[in-house]
Amino acid sequence: MGVFDIGFVAVILAFGYAFYEQHTKTKVKLQNGSAGNDALKQEIDNLKQRIATLEAIVTDKSYDLKSQINRL
Repeated sequence: MGVFDIGFVAVILAFGYAFYEQHTKTKVKLQNGSAGNDALKQEIDNLKQRIATLEAIVTDKSYDLKSQINRL
C-alpha cells in the first residue's frame, strides 16, 4: 500500500466513524423524545376527560333549569 492508499483508507474510516456517531446520537434523541411524547399524550387524554365532564355538566337539564331560575 502506498501513502495515498493509507490516506484514502484513513479518510473513509473517519467518515464512517462520524456517520456512526451521528447515527447513535440521533437514535438516543428519538428514544428520549418518545418518553416526552408519552407524557404529552397522557396529559391530552386527561384534558379530554375533563372536557367531557364539563360538557356533561353544561348539557345537563338541571344546569339549564338553574340558569333559568337565576334569570328570574
